Amino acid sequence: GQAIFAPTKAFERKPHPPGQHGPRLRRKLSDYAIGLNEKQKLRFMYGMTEKQFRLMFEKAKAQRGVTGDLFLQALETRLDSVIYRLGFAKSRAAARQFVGHGHIVVNGKKTDIASFIVKEGDEIEVRERTSSRQLATRSMEESQGRTVPEWLTLNADGLKATVNRLPSEDETENSINVQLIVEYYSR
Repeated sequence: GQAIFAPTKAFERKPHPPGQHGPRLRRKLSDYAIGLNEKQKLRFMYGMTEKQFRLMFEKAKAQRGVTGDLFLQALETRLDSVIYRLGFAKSRAAARQFVGHGHIVVNGKKTDIASFIVKEGDEIEVRERTSSRQLATRSMEESQGRTVPEWLTLNADGLKATVNRLPSEDETENSINVQLIVEYYSR
């Protein structure tokens, strides 16, 4: 068994492409490639398809205001993202599944659409089913280190939350250069 997984030179990670010219060849990324990489990073972070992502960008572009900030705000106010931020799920993919399986109630109505956009004043809670409550409680215990953003109010005992206001630009994802994404889609 151990001989099969013995470390070889092929398993080592190298910072250059394969082949004899790999270590010397340094290609500069084009502006298009940099914008594409930034877009893909954000798209994979939120676990969306290209079509969903592009349509959400188009809606943000149609609104008045700074397109990049409105786009990030729209991404953050998706129900699956809000569930992740509240700690009801360990990851955004788990949050998407949690919503899709019907564990969430928004304003008293069962909601199983992950792309549902929450608005100011919406009340989000985990359904009164034992399985739903157990899943949310377990996830909250595992995500103790994550803080709930200021634009959300969490009642951990009742597994309820309220959207106080929409997130501001400094409360959204800041490791992404949104301007590059705006330029990528505006070409």
